[in-house]
Formats: sequence, structure tokens, C-alpha cells
Amino acid sequence: MPYIKKERRVIVDREVRRLGQLINFDGDLNYLLFALCKRHVKPSYNNYKNFLGELTEAAEEIRRRILAKYEDGKIEEHGDVW
Repeated sequence: MPYIKKERRVIVDREVRRLGQLINFDGDLNYLLFALCKRHVKPSYNNYKNFLGELTEAAEEIRRRILAKYEDGKIEEHGDVW
């Protein structure tokens, strides 16, 4: 998990709330991330690799901390496949 300093988190969280109201997740997020990369990542292999690494790790955190708990709850609610 990319823990950041509390004073920085206040600023970032404000923008997350604003973006959460602005975008929908049927393509807007994909567009936003692509545009962010294209417009703000200085072109170099290492910079693109680092940006992709951030995206990959964010996906892994979602899978590990949110999706896994959701799936465990559904297994408990409905029973396992076995």
C-alpha cells in the first residue's frame, strides 16, 4: 500500500472525493489514467515502467484488500464451490 504523509493525504483525498463525483467507471477512469500518463510522465522507459508499476500495485492492493474480503463474504453467505 502506498502510504503517504498525513499532510499530503489530506490534499490527495480531497481530489479523490472530487474525482469520484466527476468520473464514471465505464471508461472515464481508463481515459483519466491514460491522459495523466501521456500528459505528465516525462517520456523515458524508466518513467513509463514506474507509472505502470504504480498501476499494477494499485490493482494488487484492490485485489488483496477489497476484492478478497468481498469474495470471502460471498463464500460465507452462499457456500463454497466445493
